[in-house]
Amino acid sequence: MGSSGIAAKKIEISGVVQGVGFRPFLFGLACAHHLCGHVSNTDFGVAIFIQGAPKDLDAFILDIFEKKPLLSQISGMVSTDTQPLDLTDFKIVKSRDTQTRSALISPDVGVCPDCLKEMQDPADRRFEYPFINCTNCGPRYTIIQDLPYDRPKTAMKCFAMCPDCRKEYEDPLNRRFHAQPNACPVCGPQVFLLDNKGKQVDGNNPAQAMALAAQFLRQGKIVAVKGLGGFHLAVDAANETAVELLRQRKKRPHKPFALMAAWDSSLFHHVCMDGDEKALLLSYHRPVVLLKKKALSKSVSTGPAPNLAPDNRCLGIMLPYTPLHYLLVEKGPDILVMTSGNRSGEPLSIDNAHALDAFSHIADYFLLHNRDIYFRADDSIAKIQQGKVRFLRRSRGYAPQPVDITPPVKDGFANILGCGAGMKSTICLTREHYAFLSPHIGDLESVQVHNFYSATIEHMQKILDIQPVCVAHDLHPGYFSTRFAKMLRRQGLPLIGVQHHHAHALSCMAENHLDGKVLALTLDGTGLGTDGHIWGGEVLACTYEGFERRARLNYLPMPGGDAAVMEPWRMAVSLLYKVYGSGIMDLDIPFVRSLNKSKLAFLTQMMEQQVNSPMTSSTGRLFDAVSALLMLCHEISYDSQAAIALEAAADFEDCRTAAYPFDMKTGADGCLIMNSGLWVRQMVTDIKRGVPRGRIAARFHLTLAGMMVDAAVMVGQKTGLDRVVLSGGVFNNDTIFSQISRMLKTKGFKVYTHSIVPCGDGGIALGQAMAAGALQSKMNGI
Repeated sequence: MGSSGIAAKKIEISGVVQGVGFRPFLFGLACAHHLCGHVSNTDFGVAIFIQGAPKDLDAFILDIFEKKPLLSQISGMVSTDTQPLDLTDFKIVKSRDTQTRSALISPDVGVCPDCLKEMQDPADRRFEYPFINCTNCGPRYTIIQDLPYDRPKTAMKCFAMCPDCRKEYEDPLNRRFHAQPNACPVCGPQVFLLDNKGKQVDGNNPAQAMALAAQFLRQGKIVAVKGLGGFHLAVDAANETAVELLRQRKKRPHKPFALMAAWDSSLFHHVCMDGDEKALLLSYHRPVVLLKKKALSKSVSTGPAPNLAPDNRCLGIMLPYTPLHYLLVEKGPDILVMTSGNRSGEPLSIDNAHALDAFSHIADYFLLHNRDIYFRADDSIAKIQQGKVRFLRRSRGYAPQPVDITPPVKDGFANILGCGAGMKSTICLTREHYAFLSPHIGDLESVQVHNFYSATIEHMQKILDIQPVCVAHDLHPGYFSTRFAKMLRRQGLPLIGVQHHHAHALSCMAENHLDGKVLALTLDGTGLGTDGHIWGGEVLACTYEGFERRARLNYLPMPGGDAAVMEPWRMAVSLLYKVYGSGIMDLDIPFVRSLNKSKLAFLTQMMEQQVNSPMTSSTGRLFDAVSALLMLCHEISYDSQAAIALEAAADFEDCRTAAYPFDMKTGADGCLIMNSGLWVRQMVTDIKRGVPRGRIAARFHLTLAGMMVDAAVMVGQKTGLDRVVLSGGVFNNDTIFSQISRMLKTKGFKVYTHSIVPCGDGGIALGQAMAAGALQSKMNGI
């Protein structure tokens, strides 16, 4: 302490999310407590020098945690005493680079109420400006090239601020202080409208561009819209003809469309919504939220078209999250289809010229702008299950926010790359006690997605300053992610292969901070097992270092291999063949009667001779089989279509609905096998008796849940384990999730589920990184 009673401290705050107004917050806090000093951004967070009366310093430090900005995050703070300086005020000084980086990067954030109010005020200079933003909202991840997060390292570097914007930007008490995307109609990005031939049709007037785009949407036209993290294809969601035209042009006959709606839209009369779902819709993350459809009377004539989400219980709805979107639903239809703008099999388009080339045959008009998107980010998709947020896709609005993985973090968990799986791909990088998952990359089936995948890894390594020392990958040799990992071996990086379902289990363990051994129920569609077969209906005993397979669904052949995934009728034949053998030909049920007898004979011959008929214990393939058996879905045009149709058809209101009887046996390897014979025979009997398929579908759900829980109980009794993690894409099914978790709890198990990363393959990379970290720690003797 100085002779005048003044004390001084140096404070380093790590893990600060950049671009959320943290420095202006500290400036205001210092002024409120009558303190002097300065603050700057660094690569690890922020550095503060602060001096004043000791009691004021103490209050300042306490308020940092208690009053920090809504979007901010703090992972650590180190405070050291130092000598006071001759200072008279508090300043925000230029960012400085350091040798390492530990600062966090904010995801893209929905427009805030303050900016929205200004945009709707005719007297405001940003009235109806589609790019209004401040430190509390707007683009972040999608416009960042590098850190520190300053304007020259963003997509805004080519837009020189006008005097008015510069004044806001330099005023520490203004909410636009150092808001890197800060702009206005005078100096900032602009929208413009082209037809699908590339001709500008707005008279070089941005306001006219917005008005015409809205008008064309009302007329039933398809408009490609350049948004925050990529393009959408938009149509009036209440116009059945327009929706069907979009389906035809995009070659998307059945997959549900995501919707964007004004909050006061009639759409919300057509769905059920509780308080948690409302809060998620209104959150600044702005995900697509899955909401259950209501059964409305025929007198309700307005609302969404019936062909938006066929054979699906839910509609996927989001609120506008950019000012441009708000203007569209205000001036045009108040319910819009907003589906991804991309060429089939390719990642989301982010470039104007590429978009025109990729889908000018789909869109009639293109609403574009001249602010570059450096990195794409698909919309996040979430639902509420048992009062918690559950992700089907974790992307825009959330990524790259890290997952805290303490415990069981040890030194071996640092600087690992998890390469993910083959579908719904993400990658994961670890640093200290953080795991950073990328935004959604998608299915790794085309060169364009391969390039996006590689670029994502390079970009995240750069902005997070993580150079992997170890690479984890799936066991499947055919995945591009596995081939990519093996290319890194040439750089001298050690590779660790992680079994798919082990990775599923570990991702759930990691987000729930579990250590030690647990039981894991892993239910999904595809994952190569250690025995060379395709798994997906397993009970595992897991640690981070390894696992034992203790129970599984019985194996079924997949006649035709991958063709059985796209044609669920093949799995229905397989299921019947497993139970009836060649007697399947004589079954008098609608499914068998619907089949071409020569095709049926050919498939049974393939399975008898074990030709191109890999074996699977996949729950997803079992759903496919039952869906086809009930004549709901013989072929699919999108992933999980048959399972979704089966869930939608299930009728649980019938008081006679109960699980089918089932049996289990212990295999030669000691693994408990859940047999299909008993319950399939009962199901076929129900079909012959003309039992409504809604009741049969419901009984199947209850049977599967019952088998899994009974298997877990038996394994738990043998192992003494009472903690269970649930992972795998099948847990997106509300009935399976709620039934299994409820039944396990009644049996005395502690149940852990996903709420931070997806239960499907979008969370695999985290589990891979955790497995590799554990093995690295073991090898290092930690």
